[in-house]
Amino acid sequence: MHSNKKTFLLSILLGLLSACASPSIVPDQPVISTADLLRATPLAGGTDVPDLPDIAVLAVSADMRDFLDQHVNRQHGRTLKLHELLQAIITEGRFGLEYDETTRTAQETFAARRGNCLSFTNLFVALAREVGINATYQEIDIPPNWSHEGGVYMLTRHVNVIVETGGSNVREVDFNIDDFQSSHNRKLISDARALAHYYSNIGAEFLQQDKPIEALRYFRKAAASDEDFAPVWSNLGVLYSRAKHFDYAEAAYLQALRLNPGELVAMSNLGQLYQFQGKHELANQYYMQSNQHRLQNPYYRYHLAREAFLGENYATAIKHLKYSLQKKKSEDSFYFLMGLSYLGKGDAVVAQRYLRRAEEIAADDGLKRSYHNKIERLFESG
Repeated sequence: MHSNKKTFLLSILLGLLSACASPSIVPDQPVISTADLLRATPLAGGTDVPDLPDIAVLAVSADMRDFLDQHVNRQHGRTLKLHELLQAIITEGRFGLEYDETTRTAQETFAARRGNCLSFTNLFVALAREVGINATYQEIDIPPNWSHEGGVYMLTRHVNVIVETGGSNVREVDFNIDDFQSSHNRKLISDARALAHYYSNIGAEFLQQDKPIEALRYFRKAAASDEDFAPVWSNLGVLYSRAKHFDYAEAAYLQALRLNPGELVAMSNLGQLYQFQGKHELANQYYMQSNQHRLQNPYYRYHLAREAFLGENYATAIKHLKYSLQKKKSEDSFYFLMGLSYLGKGDAVVAQRYLRRAEEIAADDGLKRSYHNKIERLFESG
């Protein structure tokens, strides 16, 4: 393959980068209870940790009401009010929302014009409800975004908004469009679950700042909002593991797995914990389950395919993508990377078939045009 085409293939892939559970081994009776985990006696040296007061995540300020009065006519129907709200926040570009990694309330996001996907979702839900639009939180199963902090694994999750516009009509609003695809699995969630996301996120931010007591207070509040939210127990496990209270960490990870046997963070970190403690048989069992679970995830296999592609191991990339496409036939990014992999392998005929399929099933006209232009450039450069 010509070097200029290889360079172009890599540049396309790098551009795209910005865009099933196995049963776990869980003992029946924990030695350390969930109440013990939330009390956090070892972290506080035997003293009580005060509870975090309620935070008005969706409260609307006077400035927010003024903004709505300027841009949304409350007498209009829901569809038109939604259009006016989206126009004011997103389409016109005057609002100036910018992404960062901080979780904020609706008021804080409005004031700062910055935040992560949950911050923007909090803002939009609060504004929409203020003008009489029914807005509901939704979890999106985006491709896993892993980070490895302080010897433990953490996993980024994604939330957006569903808006009812009348009858059975709904509209999806997502502020992190680079990671969003219409084919991703999704689930409506309660405000209580959304609050658990909020408190757990901030707890994780304090954990990364090495402020364990503040992290504990937010994790405790997340569990109070929704005690069945498995990620908060995984996060508690990370907290105790960093503080070297490994028995508490084990109990927290096991609680996460009781609630969700496919909780990958708990599975991976338990394996690591048991390995550190010399419990190699248990460690291997959790490592095997974690790996098996990942390999059953089409997005994880897509991640492996991207790594193989970047290493010019096109046969391996194709193998992983075949599995991904068996599980998820409507994911345009899978077809596109398959096409690039076949092109890298030198099979232009098969490559073009997959690339055109990606263009065909793309979710919107803008994405279709993007694929079309990339395909034209690829075959012109041959």
